[in-house]
Amino acid sequence: MNSTAFEYFRTAASLVFTPQCFDNYFFDFNYLDVPCFKSSLSKALGLLIILGSLTVRVPQIVKIYNNQSGKGINIVAVTLDLSAITIYMAYSFIKGFPFSAWGDATFLAVQTVIVGALVLYYESSQTKAISYLLGYLVVCYVMLSGLTPLNVLWSLQTFNILLVIFGKLTQAWTNYNNGHTGQLSAITLFMLLGGSVARIFTSMQETGDNVVIMTYISSASANFVLVLQLWWYWNVDIKEKSE
Repeated sequence: MNSTAFEYFRTAASLVFTPQCFDNYFFDFNYLDVPCFKSSLSKALGLLIILGSLTVRVPQIVKIYNNQSGKGINIVAVTLDLSAITIYMAYSFIKGFPFSAWGDATFLAVQTVIVGALVLYYESSQTKAISYLLGYLVVCYVMLSGLTPLNVLWSLQTFNILLVIFGKLTQAWTNYNNGHTGQLSAITLFMLLGGSVARIFTSMQETGDNVVIMTYISSASANFVLVLQLWWYWNVDIKEKSE
């Protein structure tokens, strides 16, 4: 491999390996370095989660659009979920955490606000859907532009644990009352569960922030409840239940 090609390879590898770990693996052939293994695994998982987050809610969006319905999706639960994602995104951005540790939140936020707007569009009105989108853009500007002090963002991140739990369980309660999971997408729920479980490890490795770690533990637990409900109500006829 010539020097130019090697430099390109080293640059690409830096997405996963720190300079020290790169040298350990590719120069010293030391494959038993535990700290390097944990660090590289965390960065690799982070990248996979970010790639997955590009489409994680797309099946949900497509399902709502194809059925022209947001039936069974609790807009309060969606908004609480969106709030938790946005708080974490703003907190991580202002704190300067590595993008691999929180980048998925950016793509999740975009897709979640689209879900919320579609639910309002089909179940309420076009005006409410547009207002929802515009209101969210204003909130993002205030939280990400530096107008919101870091200590306020830290307090909000602490509150995030309750937001995550309450938001997911609100949807779980809606599912229970309806006797079905409505337009919830199985693919989306499984991807969210897998992502939140993986984020527990990456947060421990890359941020060391106990509040962030506890947030993802709470998110994984609540997502697991929704996945269980999906399995429980799998064969329920939504139209029959609605009647």
